Amino acid sequence: MTTRTDLSASPLIESRDDLISVFAGGEKPREAWRIGTEHEKFVYRLSDHRAPSWEEPGGIRDLLTGLTEYGWRPVEEDGKIIALTGPDGTISLEPAGQLELSGAPLTDLHASCAESGRHLEQVKAVGDRLGLGFLGLGMWPDKRREDLPIMPKGRYGIMLKHMPRVGSLGLDMMLRTCTIQVNLDYSSEADMVKKFRVGLALQPVATALFANSPLTEGKPNGYRSFRSHIWEDTDPDRTGMLPFVFEDGFGYERYLDYALDVPMYFVYRDGRYIDVAGESFRAFLDGRLPQLPGEKPRLSDFVDHLSTIFPEVRLKSFLEMRGADGGRWGRICALPALWVGLLYDGQALDAAWDLVKHWTIEEREQLRRDVPKLALEARTPDGRTMQALAADVLDISAAGLTSRGFLNGAGDNEGGFLDPLREVVATGMTPADRLLDKFSNEWNGDVRRIYQEFSF
Repeated sequence: MTTRTDLSASPLIESRDDLISVFAGGEKPREAWRIGTEHEKFVYRLSDHRAPSWEEPGGIRDLLTGLTEYGWRPVEEDGKIIALTGPDGTISLEPAGQLELSGAPLTDLHASCAESGRHLEQVKAVGDRLGLGFLGLGMWPDKRREDLPIMPKGRYGIMLKHMPRVGSLGLDMMLRTCTIQVNLDYSSEADMVKKFRVGLALQPVATALFANSPLTEGKPNGYRSFRSHIWEDTDPDRTGMLPFVFEDGFGYERYLDYALDVPMYFVYRDGRYIDVAGESFRAFLDGRLPQLPGEKPRLSDFVDHLSTIFPEVRLKSFLEMRGADGGRWGRICALPALWVGLLYDGQALDAAWDLVKHWTIEEREQLRRDVPKLALEARTPDGRTMQALAADVLDISAAGLTSRGFLNGAGDNEGGFLDPLREVVATGMTPADRLLDKFSNEWNGDVRRIYQEFSF
């Protein structure tokens, strides 16, 4: 989630065009397209597997402070360090202390994967000194909500209070899940539309390939990606597959209307978050926000509001692919590779659209509902298995990566980063399936073994 900085100099919103400018301002020529990889991991005490609090000795505060040895600069809220900034992007905290790297915008996957590797090396070095470990999964496999600490970030207090009003699993989303995401560019409104549609229709493929959250409170939960299922009962006003994206005429204007209809969470003023949960941004535009009567929003308020919308693909000044569970290093590199191959090459983008353009809204929604439980065994609208569709998608992505022609020092293109996903398709075993097999057999139901075998 976004870490807020002070944007008090942001201009007042004078017109609808100012809002559209957030999306249109993201347009870039192909040569300026970049890759921004985000990944979260769970932090635990090596001694007892407990999730550490922010303030305890050797806890999250000390972890962030320790990382400043590598040139990271602290970001504070109310005098408390809650994030870091540096050349490799931003390190931030999810609500229960999940540690996230939002990587810098980079030209190629070799650089992106190297960035992730640097981050993990630094985190593990500091963690070793503090007695902390890091787990790469989509959901805490053993923790109850009440077992988890809350980080000292103002927006989280507002969200934690609001979530139970609009869904039964929103607190789980905030406290017990981790994801891998990638942020990608577009050249024009039309290019954004095509990438949005392909990304949204094929997001269940990513969910299946990265499914990695089959355990809840020490027992199988009946899903391969319970993290993905959680989003189905988090907040219907701000989640989902956005059927309007596939309608004729979709573009910046239509997404803006959607965003304005999503209820607000907060407004940031004078270093603090004001609870406006459930209020209308449209009313804010008219100066009718009850908590700030007569005050109208700045552009930074709209950017903040966009960060509180959680569909499977999200538009800001770039597109975010949001359907994958958290995982270990190879999968952190594989997720951006999948989407870069599909969306950053014209022929690959056309081929991917050909796979899904005839699906109906109902068929896309059904696939989205089926995949969290069935993963590769789900049936696509064409009657094939998700495993077969995923094989075709990976072939298209690999061709797109080859066409890009970004080579490392050894002369390898970016296609090798897809290898963990090719193994999933070849074996029919998602990370969740492998985890369940170990849990039921080798581990004899002892979930504690996960900390030995699934940590970074």
